[in-house]
Formats: sequence, structure tokens, C-alpha cells
Amino acid sequence: MEPYQSYLDPRTLASVEGLELQARLLVEGYVAGMHPSPYHGFSVEFAEHREYVPGDDVRHVDWKVWSKTDKLYLKQYDEETNLLLYLLLDTSESMAYAGGDRVSKFAYARFVAAALAYMVLQQQDSVGLDLFDDAVRRHLRPSGQPSRLKELVHLLDVTPAREKSNLAAVFHDLSERFKRRGIVAILSDLLDDPASILAGLKHFRHRRHEVVVFHVLDPDEVEFPFRDPTLFLGMEGVPDVAADPAAIAAAYRSEAAAHLDALKKGCRMIDIDYVPLRTDQSLDVPLSAYFAARSARRR
Repeated sequence: MEPYQSYLDPRTLASVEGLELQARLLVEGYVAGMHPSPYHGFSVEFAEHREYVPGDDVRHVDWKVWSKTDKLYLKQYDEETNLLLYLLLDTSESMAYAGGDRVSKFAYARFVAAALAYMVLQQQDSVGLDLFDDAVRRHLRPSGQPSRLKELVHLLDVTPAREKSNLAAVFHDLSERFKRRGIVAILSDLLDDPASILAGLKHFRHRRHEVVVFHVLDPDEVEFPFRDPTLFLGMEGVPDVAADPAAIAAAYRSEAAAHLDALKKGCRMIDIDYVPLRTDQSLDVPLSAYFAARSARRR
């Protein structure tokens, strides 16, 4: 394994001091193995040709097409303005969970958020950040200034995961706050009612934002590997529960699968990218999923 590739392992990355450095190492490790550069997934992308009309800017003429056909065509692009990325990170108490020797969901989500911000700023586009639980607690307006990354990772560093979540209320609130259309990237464990979550996500789509949901989960929450009688500690106001895992495992897995299925299908129905993340995954997995989804949509 090349040195840079080791930083795609979240446990290795967590050993590095400073989130800004972690973001740079993660992105460099990811970029090094990608052809072409994944930055193109965010950038202005070619869409189609149209025939040249006298008066058009000749800078957009596709001279390769001209050399083959002896006809003038212009390149047209999907986006004419700079990309605007809104990062929304769930800081509720449940995000602090970490099973085994894995990093917490919150730490994993911070790595991904910092890496996406780093990428966008490298492209000279703009990124903003909102940290939330049952309300928006920290807000960093979108900016393309190089200093934005330092400000953003500082907020990620000093904000703990605590309090209860209310995803629907936050999504409805931010849908009205975001005046300029952009990409809304949500990093959360989505531990809330699926119907309410989807209603909030629809509000973003109604405002004509593109939305990507990064669903961050620890493997324990999906596989439920517990065997011995266990005291499960409550979070976000839920009381502790003593239970025999063998007696509830089948019912738990069924409910968990139904929850995930409802979110996945609901996102698909409203044209939202749903990207499941597990904290035992190499960190290039969510980035690859994100760019693959964008590329497929543009094709």
C-alpha cells in the first residue's frame, strides 16, 4: 500500500493531528488513484454541441469537430456559474456512537465533510457549513476564499456531538434560508421518522437544490452483533434498556432494514442521491459513490 493510500483508512486518519491536514491527506490519497481527476465531478461539465451562428464567441468552437466535419459547432456546458456546496452535518448525540475499535459516526462524517470542502475550494468554488441537532447551532456562510477551509475545520473540531435531533425541522428551516441554488450534502445517521425526513428533503428539491444524503452508520446498528445480556444506553432522551440480544435480534434487524429501505426508496423517488456509509469502510468509498452518482446523472 502506498503511504497516501493508508489515509483512506478512517482509523489511520484519526491518528493524524488536525482536521485540515486529515482532509488534505484523504483527498490526496483519493485523487492519486483516480483517472481523470475527481474534481471534474464538481466542475463545469460539457453537455452537448450546437451549430455555430455568426456572432457567437469563437472561443467555444470545438475545433476537433471542425477538423473532422468541416463544420463549426460550439461546446455547451451544464453550469455557467460557480458551484455552491452547502454542507449539513448532524451533531446530535447518537452520532457519537463508535463500536469496536472504529471511529465514531461523527468523526467519520467530519472527515468526509472536510474532504468535500477541500475539493470544492481547490476548484475555486464555494462551500458553506451548518451544524445541527434539533436546530441549527453553527452556521458558516458559503465562501470560496482559501481561508474558508481553516474556519470550517475549526468549527468541526470544536463542536461536540450532543443533544437531540429533529431533522425535518432543520431541513425545512434551511430550505428557506438557502437563497442561491446549489448542492446540499447532508451527513447524518438519519435516526428519525423516515416520512418526516423525506418531507424535509422534498423542501430542498422544491427550492431546486440538488441533494446528496450521506447516511452514516456504524456496522453494529445494521448487523446487531450483540450476544450476551446487555444494558443498551439511551441517547437523545431515550432511556437505557436492559435486554437479551438473542430475543430481539431478528425483530431489530427487520426494523432496521425497513428503515433503511424506506429512506433509500424515498430518496430515489424525489431524485436525491442516497449514499450509505459505514464507519468500517475505507473513506474513498463515499467519495467514489458521490462522484459516480453525479457522473451517471449527467450522462
